[in-house]
Amino acid sequence: QVQLVESGGGSVQPGGSLRLTCAASGSALSIYAMAWYRQTPGKQRELVASISTGGRSNYSDSVKGRFAISRDNAKNTVYLYMHNLKPEDTAVYYCHAQREIFVYWGRGTQVTVSS
Repeated sequence: QVQLVESGGGSVQPGGSLRLTCAASGSALSIYAMAWYRQTPGKQRELVASISTGGRSNYSDSVKGRFAISRDNAKNTVYLYMHNLKPEDTAVYYCHAQREIFVYWGRGTQVTVSS
């Protein structure tokens, strides 16, 4: 079992930056592929960024060049650095861990981008 807790969300103006943190407990994060998803009301949850156990990252086209995902296995933590935020980035952001058939989600953190 893995427990994931997101933090770092909040309200920011367009062009601003935020850092989201996903803290894991219950198991070593190093064996899990990690990802950040986001969801807005009435829409499906979408993949924003992912990072493999080996540190290889991938991004959705909508955030490529603006967001960066990283992991610190020693701290059992995954980060999402978000820069040049846009109003369309407004969503609840969820941390996701996967290993084989085992999938875990956090409860999410709200990010609001508005002037």
